[in-house]
Amino acid sequence: MATGETQTEAYPAYERLMADLETLGARYRVIEHEPEGQTELVSALRGNELKAAAKCIVVMVKLGKKKSHYVLAVVPGDARVDLNGIKELLGGSYVAFADKARAEELAGSVSGTVLPVSYHEQLELIVDPKLLEVPELFFNAARLDRSLALVTEDYVRLAQPRIETITS
Repeated sequence: MATGETQTEAYPAYERLMADLETLGARYRVIEHEPEGQTELVSALRGNELKAAAKCIVVMVKLGKKKSHYVLAVVPGDARVDLNGIKELLGGSYVAFADKARAEELAGSVSGTVLPVSYHEQLELIVDPKLLEVPELFFNAARLDRSLALVTEDYVRLAQPRIETITS
């Protein structure tokens, strides 16, 4: 941390999430671990099954020549995002993973720590229904060294996602 920087300033997305969880009265656990952002590796550190890990990917869909739409695709850790499925779902002409800088800007955190919640008006949250079959979701909490285990029904109340099949 830079001199004079507080914990809140260092992790604003984490602080906002924690405040929202408290306001909601959500049931969750904080899990501290070695810094890691890859789903498979961090799941091993946390001790959760891959299917219970919320893998978060920012996707860009072209909706015509000059309009881009961004999606926060959230899928189980053992699944792959179906980019073409997202493109068809939105009626797009082109789809790709968002570039790292844009993804981090929209997500409010660095790659590997993207929350399964959208706090940006230009980032539509779409969650695959397979992820919601587990009783508790695991994800990095906008930090590489801290994860949450969040009761799935509380996640849905908090995030209010669009639920669509987006895995291949």
